[in-house]
Amino acid sequence: MSAEGTQDDGAHQRNPFLPANGNSRSGSRDGEDGDSTEDVKLQKNVGLLSGVTLIVGTMIGSGIFVSPRGVLVGSGSVAMSLIVWAGCGILSMMGALVYAELGTAIVKSGAEHAYLLHTFKPMNRCWGQVPAFLVAWLGIFIIRPSMFAIMVLSLGTYATQPFYTPCEAPPLVKKLVTCAAMLLILLINCASVKVATKVQDILTGSKLVAIAIISVGGIYKIATGSTSYIAEGFQDTESNPSIIALAFYNGLWAYDGWNNLNFVTEELKNPQRNLPRAILLGVPLTTICYVLVNIGYFSVISKEEVLLIDAVAVTWGNKILGVMTWIIPVFVVLSCFGSANGSLFASGRLCFVAAREGHQMQMLSFIDIHRRTPVTALIFTTAVGMLMILPSDLSSLISFFGFAAWMFYGLTCASCIVLRYTQPDLPRPYKVPIVIPVLVVLASVYLVIAPIVHDPRMEFLYALMFIASGLLFYFPFVYYKLSVPGVDAFTRFVQKLFQVAPPHSVHNH
Repeated sequence: MSAEGTQDDGAHQRNPFLPANGNSRSGSRDGEDGDSTEDVKLQKNVGLLSGVTLIVGTMIGSGIFVSPRGVLVGSGSVAMSLIVWAGCGILSMMGALVYAELGTAIVKSGAEHAYLLHTFKPMNRCWGQVPAFLVAWLGIFIIRPSMFAIMVLSLGTYATQPFYTPCEAPPLVKKLVTCAAMLLILLINCASVKVATKVQDILTGSKLVAIAIISVGGIYKIATGSTSYIAEGFQDTESNPSIIALAFYNGLWAYDGWNNLNFVTEELKNPQRNLPRAILLGVPLTTICYVLVNIGYFSVISKEEVLLIDAVAVTWGNKILGVMTWIIPVFVVLSCFGSANGSLFASGRLCFVAAREGHQMQMLSFIDIHRRTPVTALIFTTAVGMLMILPSDLSSLISFFGFAAWMFYGLTCASCIVLRYTQPDLPRPYKVPIVIPVLVVLASVYLVIAPIVHDPRMEFLYALMFIASGLLFYFPFVYYKLSVPGVDAFTRFVQKLFQVAPPHSVHNH
């Protein structure tokens, strides 16, 4: 099968950042147990439940509890905002189904990186790797660490605020708590895959409890006559299609994370069966949660209030829960922690896979020989995330690179269509109707263009320039395989310090 040939070619090419003895295990345990690293690989410890909680737990972050107003601003009315939330869920579901086909046919971790590499690398020796390299370049250095950082920063904000009420907590205190939480999440993920998934299961359960409280409380209020806000229906609905498109754009940001399970496919038990099942359970569950929570909010909060306040769930708690109001901020902190845990779990695998394929420093693909976790990739992702919280305006960074994420989602769904023609005999345990990837590609083109047309700013050009700048690293270090002085000694130092070794026999097909 061509997938294997592609993988094997990449595995035996010398990594650009690699020391001359890049595959040697000399530093793995200081020469001890030389053959013990032969089976160093990531273990299949992720079951169906953990797969569902990884999807749901990373999609449902702090946004739905803190500020769902982005969708309301663009839609203009209560009813239209609910339609947009449901529509975003349907589009995310279509994207996830395409990824289910790709993930069951190309059983490799790394999501977009793995699928783009498999699709385009055989077409051209020079340019075929570029789409996969650029998706890793953007994901590893901007999108994944900044998502991780903003999730933990929300945690830091909510965790410190009660101690400074009614004033705002000092930025330094927020950032110190954020860094401490980042290190705790890093330790959990480095310790064991089972520990990380167990934490994810528990915290996803806690956020579903919070959503159930708001949903059931809201529905009860509506059933007992509190219908004045929800009854506004389509009043003041926005008529400008480009403004409604921005409502979808904001809503889809809240759904981001539907592809996270595809980053860890190699660690999923029976992926051909469990990957589609987890997606078919996780994404609709999240959609239902988002719609019900918004109905719960509109039971006691007017749309004008939702547009003004920064912590909608806390306001809802103040109006409904009385002395139990304190549980909402606690649930928000737990939700942020769970989202960040799932985000780092998936993000570390992108870094690991890119390094394994020669698209990053090889040491980032090393695995802890005792715990079987990609320690170096996790540490690197956390370090970049910590650097991200130094500037004050992290959200603007995400908004300017968010359109680029949909560019790569669209390209990946296009690769599903391409593979139908270039590799028609590729085994596909799960297959979607061809119209679904076509619709996702069209939607992604619209989502990339809409924010630029509606509000053209230089920052979008800077984002594109950053993506293009990846080629300055690709050609010398990946394509021409230039070595970097000093990497040999540093790689051996990293191996000894963290007790890590290169992955061996990673694929068991």
